[in-house]
Amino acid sequence: MDGTRTSGTDGGAGARLLARCALAAAVGGVGVLLFALGEGGLLVLASGLLGLVVSAVGVWWFLAYRGAVRVFGLLVAIAAPAAVLVLFARHRLWLTALALVLVWGAALALARAALRRGRPEPPMRATAVPRRQRPVLIMNPKSGGGKVGRFGLVERAEELGARVVLLDPSVPTDVAELARTAVAEGADLLGVAGGDGTQALVAAVAAEHDLPFLVVSAGTRNHFAADLGLDRADPSRCLDALTDGEELRVDLGEVAGRAFVNTVSFGVYADVVQRPEYRDAKAGTALNLLPDLLVGESARRVDARVDATALTAQQALLVSNNPYGSADDLGMAGRRPRLDGGRLGVLGVRMEGAAQAADLAVRGAQSTGVTALTARRVEVSADEDEIPVAVDGEALRIPVPVVCTLRPRALRVLVPRDRPGVPAPAPPVTWRRLAALAFGRTDRTGRTAGRSSDPTAEGPTRD
Repeated sequence: MDGTRTSGTDGGAGARLLARCALAAAVGGVGVLLFALGEGGLLVLASGLLGLVVSAVGVWWFLAYRGAVRVFGLLVAIAAPAAVLVLFARHRLWLTALALVLVWGAALALARAALRRGRPEPPMRATAVPRRQRPVLIMNPKSGGGKVGRFGLVERAEELGARVVLLDPSVPTDVAELARTAVAEGADLLGVAGGDGTQALVAAVAAEHDLPFLVVSAGTRNHFAADLGLDRADPSRCLDALTDGEELRVDLGEVAGRAFVNTVSFGVYADVVQRPEYRDAKAGTALNLLPDLLVGESARRVDARVDATALTAQQALLVSNNPYGSADDLGMAGRRPRLDGGRLGVLGVRMEGAAQAADLAVRGAQSTGVTALTARRVEVSADEDEIPVAVDGEALRIPVPVVCTLRPRALRVLVPRDRPGVPAPAPPVTWRRLAALAFGRTDRTGRTAGRSSDPTAEGPTRD
């Protein structure tokens, strides 16, 4: 796998130096602010914070309402930061604002680098395996805008000795049944070039028969492939695992008896993806539905029991196969540092109005409207017989209660020996932890003494 490693001693010394530099930069930021009091330093800070809050309120009005309120919200969201810029220009506060941004930006960057080095995430353990003799790959030619054809995946797989089953997008196909048929005919490896929903269905069959599973990053976003450390830019590189591969043992999620590899979503997102028009007009469909889903009479709330913790009236609930690096680390760039931790990630969002939207903008994952947990079992209920659920992006309706669990290390994944790898997650900046890293004692591995290095060890469930 690509990348370089440093010894624990070097990593610990480097982390300590970075932590001290981060604290020095933070002190420098405070110094710049105090020095600039006569030059409008407090005005810079206050106006910037106020602009952020007002802009967040405008975004909430834009998303949660229609008509004149939506137009007004859009204007507020644009005007607030513009007004801050005008204020800086009128009072000649550019240099003060720029200095504060640079110093605090450097402090945060150094802090994240120090914490990443000071508490390195051990890689998922890979095992050398012999070459498979009868691999079968299922490929969707329409997935990812036609990546199968664009990258010549069929020809490349056949050159490497695999049998390819090419789906016909115009005909509904039970891919799980195709996979079972392949196993019955003697396949010793199953693989998929397609979206994450298709990956999950075939992965379940591979896990059922304890066969290795090959992921080819030919979908649209390829979240599962990314968190396995595979190349998303060139899916043909995933096929190198057929001749020079190694195995990872990863967890497999299960919701109401169906496997998932990434996430299960309840609430707002699950409601939106149920609509047929969503596939062709995602943004327009979401904007049209959000007012009803957020504040309208049809707004759906879900309750959840996360192990022993109760969450009530959540507007959005996301359950993931292993937690993301942080509650702020979601969306297009969201990454899970490992897939063998044995715990579900849980993120609940409850947003009651503009005030909580502003709180979310300022405090991020620390907002009162956001709850981040990890668990072994999640049970979701609602005041309905069945609720919409999005499983790896696929729209379903499932009877309540909906139970999500995890099958630890149930899936054998074959990956190329030479692959990009999973980047270290950006940890949340905790200044107390940073100070301990800067001036505390570290062991030979470079970790602050007293902290466990076992990623599967039991610990606090609240992130």
